[in-house]
Amino acid sequence: MSVHRHLSGREGTSGSQDNATLPDRSNYKTINSINSLWDALGLPSSALSSLSLPDADKPALPSSFKIGHLAQTSIGLSALAAALIGAARNQQSEVPKVIVPLRHAVVEFMSERFHVVDGQEYDSASRTVIGGLHEAQDGYVRIHDGFPNHRDGALRLLGLEPGVATREDVQEKVRAWSAVELEEAAVQSKVVIAALRSYEEWDAMPQARAVANVPVSVRRAGLPRLPKTLRPADRCLEGLRVVEMTRVIAAPVAGRTLAAHGADVVWVVSPSLPYLPAIDRDFSRGKRIASLDAKDSEGKKKLLELLRDADVFLQGFRPGALEGLGLGKDTLRELNPDLIVASMSAFGDRGPWAGRRGFDSIVQTCSGMNVSEAEHQRGGQAAKPMPCQALDHGGGYLLAFGIMAAVYKRATEGGAYDVDVSLAGVMKYLRSLGQYEGNSGIEVKSDGAEYIEQFMETRDSGFGELKAVRHSAAVEGFRVGWDIMPEPPKAHRVNWR
Repeated sequence: MSVHRHLSGREGTSGSQDNATLPDRSNYKTINSINSLWDALGLPSSALSSLSLPDADKPALPSSFKIGHLAQTSIGLSALAAALIGAARNQQSEVPKVIVPLRHAVVEFMSERFHVVDGQEYDSASRTVIGGLHEAQDGYVRIHDGFPNHRDGALRLLGLEPGVATREDVQEKVRAWSAVELEEAAVQSKVVIAALRSYEEWDAMPQARAVANVPVSVRRAGLPRLPKTLRPADRCLEGLRVVEMTRVIAAPVAGRTLAAHGADVVWVVSPSLPYLPAIDRDFSRGKRIASLDAKDSEGKKKLLELLRDADVFLQGFRPGALEGLGLGKDTLRELNPDLIVASMSAFGDRGPWAGRRGFDSIVQTCSGMNVSEAEHQRGGQAAKPMPCQALDHGGGYLLAFGIMAAVYKRATEGGAYDVDVSLAGVMKYLRSLGQYEGNSGIEVKSDGAEYIEQFMETRDSGFGELKAVRHSAAVEGFRVGWDIMPEPPKAHRVNWR
């Protein structure tokens, strides 16, 4: 189906509405979400008729939440913004046709699960797993153990020895805590544990009222600047230079999306952080990797050299963390006044939780999503996660959309821009779309392996033969996809093409 305009008025920008009230978008179709978010960023409405969304608005995954709606919306917006830039740089009078099929978009929302190297899936079963839901004195908590420092920190907080403690040991220790008290103690210990809450409990919290109603924000920053245009090219974002300092999963999705449309993305990884093959291989497609320690004087010097000539700085640090490294926005724009700074955070840059660590599963837990999903399943469970990392993927594509909106604005209006997305903001948007009644959404069947195979591609990589999910968007007349396949860190020199 083609997208036509069905809404009058605009969503507004973050802060322009009463964020304490959850908007009711339960009657929105995918086209309504695309129209309203496109309008919210002030992009030309004439482009919207170029977007086609096959199979839109059908339930696509076993969930009460409208994950297919979010997938097609976020990927569709990012692809349409790329097409808008492609048309502008090539002086085309019309935006080229863009197509984003629902089933392919939903599979790409789970891409990290499907990639295979030399015929072998990555086996994570060997690592010690203490994460997930645990029963406390008065409820439940979820422990995030995706990084070794988070896992070991959680064990030490509970008085257990890393490398020795079992999941049963963890459960016994957690039962001695109040859920919220353990959550607060984790914050102080710089580890990631969330108390399980219902919608009602989350809505009563100050942080819930601080989360913006619109999940992506693009704001002009600094003094007015002359427009900075891109030369004609056969890829929408060819020549766009992106420095990415991110980790799992949301912000890397944004960088991978920019790379799919031709951007030169340099993914800066710290040698002190662990490499996570299960996901890093998938999300590093299209990127050159540079191993740099921003805390080291030589590493910081090389990083600043990259940023001096970059168009976009894509980062996933907690609000305020970069300032501690001497990489705050003001400092960077003294070096590069035209820089677009794009930030992904867990809870946004406002409210008492603005500086907290968080991940998709943690936001699902503390915000009421897991409780509501379990209630729709009617199985008597305390909590049920969504069937994919929908907040991560949705947030990543929305951040890519915001970045491309900023690139277009910089080319047509001038100026530097700040782009912000939070997992909590994506959660709020997904919740505002409403949920399928009863267990009707939960009973939807996922696509099988044979069906998914049509969305895969096989390429040589630095790790062997890699089979992974192709990008789900196509732009007529422009090449979309990744030229660079994953290689181990330090595989690429730190310079621009």
